[in-house]
Amino acid sequence: MSEFWHGRRVTVTGGAGFLGRHLAARLQEQGADVFIPRRRDYDLTYPGTARRLLRDARPALVIHAAAVVGGIGANRAHPGRFFYENAMMGVQLIEECRLAGVSKVVILGTICSYPKFAPVPFREEELWNGYPEETNAPYGLAKKMLLAQAQAYRQEYGLNSIFLMPVNLYGPHDNFDLETSHVIPALIRKCLSGQDEIEVWGSGTPTREFLYVEDAAEAIALAAERYDGADPVNVGSGQEISIRDLVARIARLTGFTGRFRWDASKPDGQPRRRLDTTRAHQLFGFQAKTTLEDGLRKTIEWYRATLS
Repeated sequence: MSEFWHGRRVTVTGGAGFLGRHLAARLQEQGADVFIPRRRDYDLTYPGTARRLLRDARPALVIHAAAVVGGIGANRAHPGRFFYENAMMGVQLIEECRLAGVSKVVILGTICSYPKFAPVPFREEELWNGYPEETNAPYGLAKKMLLAQAQAYRQEYGLNSIFLMPVNLYGPHDNFDLETSHVIPALIRKCLSGQDEIEVWGSGTPTREFLYVEDAAEAIALAAERYDGADPVNVGSGQEISIRDLVARIARLTGFTGRFRWDASKPDGQPRRRLDTTRAHQLFGFQAKTTLEDGLRKTIEWYRATLS
């Protein structure tokens, strides 16, 4: 247990969400005094809310994990909302952290900010070398703006803010709503639905990298404690799997024996995603511990328990 967290006042935006609840629990176990704002009380998209939040919580450290997120379908349906709400939450919060004299701000970005055809594995130096994949570009660009803001505020005002880019997360308490979920929870839900045939979007050829949510929480805690630099940092497992192989693995782990119908008329999204995670290991000692097999098994067990 690190003395860094003992008694430290920390505000985790999005602390009641998927990643946030795991992160907040970890920090509380480490002895931190964690404040979790609820959107019904602190809607950060509205002017003045971030200032009121910081006045009420009086944090020494802020971790901005709140985001409006979803899979390809949700990004295509709500590009304006995803851009506006993610940008407004972050821009206003960072400004108010500066004004309030918060000692450190941890901002969570996304690998959706990377160029569509970034060389694999994605290295942080490639972040600005092209436009993101179109289906989630508004979301990715909104998050990317926060990196520019953080670096500008560090340069002009001396704000100690760091920027982390987690890969696709999965695990217990994920979003299993088929309208807005990402690929892993959607596939788990479909495989356990009792259907004989399941539709899967795209061709199955794109690859994705996944990180178990508990590992992501560990990475954020380590970065908050040990890293104080201006450069963005990838957070991932460094391993990739094709969507077709992922589907087969989830089918095996859930016991699904039906058919898959691939709808090639639906978008595949970015062709490949795999991160270079060297910087995270070097700068704050993070390395993912949970294999995809073990993480999927734990996630399936948790979701099955919610059905009983």
